[in-house]
Amino acid sequence: MSSYDQLILSDDPVLYLGLGGAGTEVSPGGLTATYHGSPGHTHLPNGDPATLFDGTAEQYIDVPDNDVLSVPTTGALTIEAWLRPDVLVFPRTEGTGYVHWLGKLTYATVNQCEWVARIYSADNTEGRANRISGYAFNPPGGLGAGSYFQDTVRPGEWIHYALVITTAPDGPAQPPGHTKIFRDGRLRDRDALADYTIVPGNTTSPLRIGSAALRSSFLGGIGKIAVYPRELSEQRLTEHHAAMTAG
Repeated sequence: MSSYDQLILSDDPVLYLGLGGAGTEVSPGGLTATYHGSPGHTHLPNGDPATLFDGTAEQYIDVPDNDVLSVPTTGALTIEAWLRPDVLVFPRTEGTGYVHWLGKLTYATVNQCEWVARIYSADNTEGRANRISGYAFNPPGGLGAGSYFQDTVRPGEWIHYALVITTAPDGPAQPPGHTKIFRDGRLRDRDALADYTIVPGNTTSPLRIGSAALRSSFLGGIGKIAVYPRELSEQRLTEHHAAMTAG
């Protein structure tokens, strides 16, 4: 176990997957992840292993539904990951040209949408070249409340990603509930759930990695997926980033 793993586990995530294996992986919280399509291996900045996805529909990881992965259980989630896009134009996208690389939503049945992490392909039709975002949805889906950053993406460069979804206000003058997105431990955007009348639900959708609803697929590396039952502070996320990149 690396020093990074020890730091993350000290923050008591309800799910923590290193994504360095194959077949199945059991989180310290007891949830089991199943690998599909034999994804490959790569390495994170600290040398720890991570999973390499080839951008096809066959390669993804899923974790069965559990209440601890849904916002209403505690009123807040922080979803943290390391991702490394290896291309700017993804071969298998959905919608206007984006990839859902992590999320808990299903389109096959109704009322099965919760939250998702997204990256836009450079050739998307909305002028959002390689925007990286995170959304919270109402269970029926539709428009979500989302936060994003849109920086220059360099293929092969690791990005520390964190999405916060909470139903609590930041203070008495704030609306109840928001999304926040962090890159490399720094807060980049904040948006109110009320802007899209979002009331997060608890569905039976699985959590998937490398895809979400199996309509788009990520090409690149993903590692160290953690889900916490509360909002982590910017200072703590900065410490996580430093622990991975020191040296």
